[in-house]
Amino acid sequence: MSHRSSHWRHHVVVIADEGSNPFELGVATELFGLRRPELDRPWYDFTICAPHLDVRMHGGMFTLSGTAGLEAVDGADTVIVPNRPDPETHPSPAVLDAVRRAAGRGARLVSFCTGAFTLAAAGVLDGRPTATHWRWAALFAARHPEVLLRPDVLFVDDGDVLTAAGSAAALDLGLHLIRRDHGAEVANAVSRRLVFAAHRDGGQRQFIERPVPPVPDTSLAPVLAWAQQHLDRSLTVADLAARAAVSQATLHRRFQTELGTTPLAWLTAERVALACRLIERGELRLDAVARAAGLGTASNLRTQMRRRTGLNPTAYRRRFGPAVRAT
Repeated sequence: MSHRSSHWRHHVVVIADEGSNPFELGVATELFGLRRPELDRPWYDFTICAPHLDVRMHGGMFTLSGTAGLEAVDGADTVIVPNRPDPETHPSPAVLDAVRRAAGRGARLVSFCTGAFTLAAAGVLDGRPTATHWRWAALFAARHPEVLLRPDVLFVDDGDVLTAAGSAAALDLGLHLIRRDHGAEVANAVSRRLVFAAHRDGGQRQFIERPVPPVPDTSLAPVLAWAQQHLDRSLTVADLAARAAVSQATLHRRFQTELGTTPLAWLTAERVALACRLIERGELRLDAVARAAGLGTASNLRTQMRRRTGLNPTAYRRRFGPAVRAT
C-alpha cells in the first residue's frame, strides 16, 4: 500500500560535470532512477543533466552523452550536485549558477563526497553544518572557513541541504532521503534490494580503522541480529555483552571499531526505527508502540523520535501513516 497519493511526483535531477565520479552517479541512478513496481507507489522522476553535450567522466573512463541540459535543474525538487575526485578543480560557472538558482527557489540540495566543494563554491553552505570526505577535510576547511565542517560524520541532514562524506556514505544518505520521503518500511525494502545495511546513522564516524580479522566471523552480526529480534525487552549493554560473551568494555571497543558508535546509541536507534515501522503499519496507541520497541513510555518515545527523526509520533503518523494511503 502506498503512503503517497497516486499524483505524488518528486523530480530528482543529478548534475554530471567534467571529471565526475561514476560511482556517485550510479548511486543516484540506482536509488532514484530505477522503477520499483514491487513497492506499489509512485517513485521519483529522475533526470541526468550536464553543462555540455558530452561529458568525460573521471579518468576518461567513458564519455556521458545524451543527457539533458542544465535547464533541467530549474524544474527539480531535489538537485544532486557534481563531485570531483580532484577537488582542486573548481566547478564550472554554469553549474554554480544552476545550483544557486535551485537554492534560491527552495529546491533540496544534495552532495555526495567532494560535492560539498560544489555547494560551498556556490555559496549555499555558509554557516551550515556539512560533511565531506575525510581525505579532503583539511583542504575544505581552509578553503571554506565560513562553513561548519563536521569532518568525522557519514552525512549531515540540515533540512534542505544534505551532504554525505565518502562514496559509500552516498548510499547511506540516499536511503536516508528515501526514508524521509517514504518512511522506514520503504527505505528498508530498497536497502534489501541493494543488499545494504538498512540504516547507519549520519553521526557515525566515516573512517574506521578495521584490520582484516585473522579468524572467521568474529563480527558483531550475531549479537546485533539477536538484539533486533528482542527489542521489546529491557535490553542493556550488559545483556549485549553477555550475549556476545565479552566484557562490556570489550563490547564498547568492538562497537566503536565495527560500527563507529556505542552499544547504547545503536540500541536506541534500532528501537526508534522499530517504533517508526509500527506507526507506519497503523498502530495508534503510543504506549503500545513504546512497549513493543522497548522505549518504555510514550513520553520517552516522543523524545527519542523527535531527536532522531525530527518529528514527534503524531507528525510522523500524519506524514507516513496508513491514513496517507487514502489521499
